[in-house]
Amino acid sequence: MLTASSSDPGTLGPRVPPLGAPAATFTPAPPEARATVRLLVVDDEDTLRDSCASVLTHDGYDVTVCAQGREARDLLSRRPFDLVLLDWYMSEVPGRELLAAALAANPGTLVIVVTGKPSVDSSLEALRAGAWEYLPKPFSATQLQILVGRATHAVIIARESQAERERLERETGNSEKVRVLGVAPQFRKAIALARKVADTDASVFLTGESGSGKELFAQFIHHHSRRSSRPFLAVNCAALPEALLESEMFGHRRGAFTGAIRDKPGLLEAANGGTLFLDELIEMSKPIQAKLLRAIQDGVVRRVGSESANAVVNVRFVAATNRDPEAAVADGLLREDLYFRLRVVPIHVPPLRERPEDIPLLANDFLAHFWRKHRQPNLAPPKLTKGALWALAAQPWAGNVRELQNVIEHAVVLLEPGSDVKAEDLPFVALPSALNEASLEAEINNDDGGYYAARDRLLAKFDRTFLTRVILRAGGNLSKAARLAGIDRTTFYRLMERHGLQRNVAGGEAE
Repeated sequence: MLTASSSDPGTLGPRVPPLGAPAATFTPAPPEARATVRLLVVDDEDTLRDSCASVLTHDGYDVTVCAQGREARDLLSRRPFDLVLLDWYMSEVPGRELLAAALAANPGTLVIVVTGKPSVDSSLEALRAGAWEYLPKPFSATQLQILVGRATHAVIIARESQAERERLERETGNSEKVRVLGVAPQFRKAIALARKVADTDASVFLTGESGSGKELFAQFIHHHSRRSSRPFLAVNCAALPEALLESEMFGHRRGAFTGAIRDKPGLLEAANGGTLFLDELIEMSKPIQAKLLRAIQDGVVRRVGSESANAVVNVRFVAATNRDPEAAVADGLLREDLYFRLRVVPIHVPPLRERPEDIPLLANDFLAHFWRKHRQPNLAPPKLTKGALWALAAQPWAGNVRELQNVIEHAVVLLEPGSDVKAEDLPFVALPSALNEASLEAEINNDDGGYYAARDRLLAKFDRTFLTRVILRAGGNLSKAARLAGIDRTTFYRLMERHGLQRNVAGGEAE
């Protein structure tokens, strides 16, 4: 039977306040909307199945019940459902197989997995397999109503977003809202995974160096999701002190602290129906992590200074960090349960130095964008020569795409209209440094491998520096660079390949 469940923030699955506690403000979907939601309850426990069906039918949903695994599998293959309440441990057919059947029949189906044997492993297995939420037994009728209400809200938003995409396609011929540039294999692989996971409501955990484009990935995921018609909001957890971050995320009640002159909703309420991007998550304090975990699991928000829950929210989370999250968990900086909850799908955004073939695309795109922004529209834009592109490709780009963007924007202010931009015309770009006393000292003090290993590393640095400089002297013409180097083109190309220099980094083969 349906009962009240635990309110411990460290347990699995969503919860509601204990009986007698003030309930959150919950506004269910309108009756006419609930009547359009097709809901299937699959459970071989008669009492629980019938109780769930009774509660949900009374709330106005179009409910179908199923007691047998084979019957449920056949039904799911014949008829798509908007919501499925599914027992994970069915006697005939595994819940994972039924989950796959539901998503195969309708990829937009939201599946709530129910189990009497909750564990971290089973919850992660269900969420990674495509489940929308994970609900341990026993649970209360109120908890069921809130959870299904949140899922219904997500279904309605998905319908709105699909209609918006279709409208954009009809009016503009293109439903893309966020454009990403890159042809490097590892970058395309990351984008393909982002596009695939965007169709779900799974939480995504982005890792990558500062400036590599993690927020762009988060925006890409949101605008290709079924939440695209609702807000995308971002918060940098490292930019705000603890008290301000808590108020910003959860909101506050009037009088909660000095200066709180009115009730204020937080980002969780403002992002209801949409996506909240948590940048630099590891910088968030442990108490706020605990409060965030409860909000994620319950879908219920309690504002600062409030003694009761204030709102039920339906938010998709995308988190990001430029640090090692596994090490942060091991060091006690990041709650393990929060990490697992947010890391349903991990995506690594590669640094710019690992995708040199993308530099010409990005540089030319930034040049066109900032020329339109800062200069007169009737002035002809400058053009980056091969030499300039090779100079850009030779940079280490410690600041990644953000640094490249800033370099191009600064250069735009100084460039002449219609000019051919050479490497020396980019004052913010430094030529690659040759071997110097500092690098020699570093290799001598490096205990990894002894004399021969240190010599090989120094020679590799020399080769790469020499090749890059001679290519820049040749203005990006590789045939001329080979002649300047005094070696045949085949050997020159082989050396470039050995040291990770792209032959077509400037947008074409050798002249």
